[in-house]
Amino acid sequence: MTGPLVPFREVVLKVHSRCDLACDHCYVYEHADQSWRTRPKTISDEVIFRTAQRLAEHAKTHALPSVSVILHGGEPLLAGPARLRRICEELTSAFDGIAALDLRIHTNGLQLSPRYLDLFSEYDVKVGISLDGDRAANDRHRRFSDGRSSHPLVLKAVELLRQERYRHLNLGLLCTVDIENDPVAVLDALTELEPPLIDFLLPHATWDDPPPRPDGSPTAYADWLLAVFDRWQEQGRPVPVRIFSSVASTLDGGPSLTESLGLAPTDLVVVETDGSLEQVDSLKSAYEGAADTGFDVFAHAFDEVAAHPGVRARQLGLDGVSETCRRCPVVRSCGGGLYTHRYSSAGADEGFDNPSVYCHDLAALVRGIEARTPADAVAPEVAGPAELLAAQEDLTRTLLARLHADLDGAGGERWAGAWELAAVLEGSEEGARGLDGVLAHPFTRTWLLDALDALHEGRRGAASRAADGLRTLLAAAAVRAGLDLRVPAPYRDGALVLPTLGRLTVAGPGERGTVLVRAAGDGFLVGADAASAERRIRRADAAEPGWLPVRGFALPGAPFPGHGFLIDDLDPYRDCFDAPAAATLGAAAAGRLGDALTEAWALIEERAPAHGAGSLDGPLTFTPLTGSAPGEPSVGRHGYGALGIGADEDAGTLALTLLRGVRRARFRALVDVADLYAADGSWEHRMPWKEEFVPFSGLLAAAYERLALAAFDPRYRDGVPQALDTLEGAAELTIGGKRLLALMRKEF
Repeated sequence: MTGPLVPFREVVLKVHSRCDLACDHCYVYEHADQSWRTRPKTISDEVIFRTAQRLAEHAKTHALPSVSVILHGGEPLLAGPARLRRICEELTSAFDGIAALDLRIHTNGLQLSPRYLDLFSEYDVKVGISLDGDRAANDRHRRFSDGRSSHPLVLKAVELLRQERYRHLNLGLLCTVDIENDPVAVLDALTELEPPLIDFLLPHATWDDPPPRPDGSPTAYADWLLAVFDRWQEQGRPVPVRIFSSVASTLDGGPSLTESLGLAPTDLVVVETDGSLEQVDSLKSAYEGAADTGFDVFAHAFDEVAAHPGVRARQLGLDGVSETCRRCPVVRSCGGGLYTHRYSSAGADEGFDNPSVYCHDLAALVRGIEARTPADAVAPEVAGPAELLAAQEDLTRTLLARLHADLDGAGGERWAGAWELAAVLEGSEEGARGLDGVLAHPFTRTWLLDALDALHEGRRGAASRAADGLRTLLAAAAVRAGLDLRVPAPYRDGALVLPTLGRLTVAGPGERGTVLVRAAGDGFLVGADAASAERRIRRADAAEPGWLPVRGFALPGAPFPGHGFLIDDLDPYRDCFDAPAAATLGAAAAGRLGDALTEAWALIEERAPAHGAGSLDGPLTFTPLTGSAPGEPSVGRHGYGALGIGADEDAGTLALTLLRGVRRARFRALVDVADLYAADGSWEHRMPWKEEFVPFSGLLAAAYERLALAAFDPRYRDGVPQALDTLEGAAELTIGGKRLLALMRKEF
């Protein structure tokens, strides 16, 4: 098996191999593997010491920031407080200076008392308690060997853990599902105890020993869990439920949050009371010796266990599931189910290369949670232009806040003064609107990312250049807002560039310095200092000596006056396209390009009005490029709304360029702020109009673009229905992606 070694970040340490309950669904005592009978009851000092040393060595070798150790059994509290203290001492000592140690214990709670909890508080050992619901549910399986109920004692333990002095140790409740129990009553009983987390566990089963299904339903366990989900929603989701959170995370493109679901590689190993190193404990349900590795803490390092074929088989992700699972759209969420639950000893299906025995349940659970999760709540930016623009603005503001934090005072008085001025602008409606307009300019994002890179790479003068960049932005924002504020704005090579406004020559070539800028009527005033005479510049007047304005054009069919686009061939950060930015256009060339763009938009309004001016999320900024292919726009690598185009395309070619460019820019903006897909590249899909195979992202982006082209020219409709069908059946699609796909189908 290929691939890098996956280190263990979680260790189950068996501290006692016996139990004070006789649960009839326990995989340790009631299932296929009965090795507990030959193991020591209690872990020895030697095993504790060697485990601590081996595990610390493993953490150091792999530079692990933290390792979780779960004290387990049997019933771990039967080891007694003295033995548990020894374990905590050895582990804490071994990990000192190497990695953080996350200690936990899973218990039935019967022995829990203040003497244990005081010990756990000393070593910060978090406590998880097994409880299957109300008394009727819990007593179905969790009884003493003489049949007595354990429920009152478990509740006593839970209440003890809820006390203020022990609440910080509360890890939550573990509940094994039994479909004979009332799901609503089970959830109500658990949430009434206000745990920090509820973990519902499917009972361990295999194809040889399948789970009970009294009514024969292949989705009985999903139906039970969805009834719990509905009640949980009705309650207002008062407590996190791990299985629901995990499905929601994977549906939205995130990771699985539990070993029993998802495709994340396993990083767990078990140490038995005799020091044997075993695979995940649930394998004991498959067959005698299924968890064995042949290794122990005395003679073997944890790396040797990590390289064991059985362990590696559970680290293959998508490659480790059956072919049936690989073709299933929900495999990212269910991950083929728990490895143990795939086992069969029969014929061609022998081994673990099978779907889970809970396959239909898992599919129904994932689809049920998806159906109950509004896509617009998960990815609102997919649904509307305002939400997308707001998300993009949040992203830019987050980068600006990060730059401020990373400078950490290194920008000196210039940055501090600019930051204070930004707060002043934010304090008025006009100022905030002016600042928003500059932050929405796509090249602002390019400046921010360049400033962050320069700072992190330790480039000389990075902090002062960052301060200069912010002051320039604020000067432009104040002018746009019409505020009578004198803003110090730096110039370089004799030119002052105000983003979104234009470039003003204030000195000779190669000269640099600072001028004061303030708004005045339809333009702004520029002076060398507060005492000097100020020069008045009218923003839209290209005839002003030394002043080159950013050229603005109205859009045909615009839904409101002033809605248009910019040709920005002045901004120093405009060179962020796949092809190089052209030099500043002369007045005649800029006029011709503006006329061609206006004519192209008129063609779009005529032939594809749904993709005209009214469909735009916000302003577009066009930058002329050199060497770009006709009809092929280049999308700015950073901020939303930047399109690079050839400066000499005719209106018909430009119309296709605009349709492609707007869709590419919007798709990139969506990917910036929303998870439309996950596990991209794990599968390849046929692109019908090119007869080639591409990753999911490539097909989705191409289909999204092609829909706009098809509205303009019906020839582009070929292959679109097949592409949409392929996308809809793909496992990579998230809830947000499905929302986008639904909108795409409406367009078609």
